[in-house]
Amino acid sequence: MALNAGYVHRERLGPEAFGRTVLAWLCERHAHSDEPTWRGRLERGELRLDEAIVGPESQLAPGRTLAWHRPPWDEPDVPLAYGVLLEDDALLAVHKPSGLPTMPAGGFYEHTLLRLVQRTFPEATVLHRLGRGTSGLVLFARTGPARATMHRAFREHALRKHYRALSCGVAATDEVEIVTPIGEVEHPLLGRLHAASPQGRTARSLARVVSRRARETLWDVEITTGRPHQIRIHLASIGHPLAGDPLYGPGGVPAPGVHALPGDLGYILHALRLTFAHPVTGRATTIVAPPPQELA
Repeated sequence: MALNAGYVHRERLGPEAFGRTVLAWLCERHAHSDEPTWRGRLERGELRLDEAIVGPESQLAPGRTLAWHRPPWDEPDVPLAYGVLLEDDALLAVHKPSGLPTMPAGGFYEHTLLRLVQRTFPEATVLHRLGRGTSGLVLFARTGPARATMHRAFREHALRKHYRALSCGVAATDEVEIVTPIGEVEHPLLGRLHAASPQGRTARSLARVVSRRARETLWDVEITTGRPHQIRIHLASIGHPLAGDPLYGPGGVPAPGVHALPGDLGYILHALRLTFAHPVTGRATTIVAPPPQELA
């Protein structure tokens, strides 16, 4: 555990904030904390409206800025080393270890890949993210034009993204196209989370068998959409949940009676390869993050 320096979360209020009280707004819009918790933060002076300390019944208005000055807290220990795979004037590609969150969220701020990378490359902005338990390749932009070009490439599915995954069960076929829709379903701890859902959004993965083991299958999975937890959900939806996945079971939904969270560790998944047109030169560029031993 390590104590960080705290964090200030700011939000610019829109028309929907008109006439609302601070406490009601926080409980509705930031339901990760309950009413007594938010009330306690207000009583301690952690919330400010346009930099003035506010109370629970203070009125909000559009155009104002509400800020939560979160005091320092102890962050859980995680792997803090990453490797550089590519570095040029426009892009940075790094190798993220399993267990390290990509972005600040929940109890993690300084112990995230983004904050670690920005200590050396302060101009870097992350272009996509991996789940906390997923290892492998993460791409950053180092300039505004590169960021804009690469964001467009992600939106237009102009990149080829390959992952290596180890699943339970021995696959019967060498290749399978998975198009299970992914949407939000009920969850006892979070209220809602992403899983296989007939009412969900279109998603597509192409899974190819790399090797078969006694009770497991090693896959190369190319995804052409980028839904949350797509590979975990898709392989589970065809009866091959990832080995060690504490959350998604057969069918691509949370296993009955299991109250795990998406960030819980145990599953084995690696972002292996990314192919794209370089945003400056236009040349075809392929970056590979060597897989861990259990996925070799």
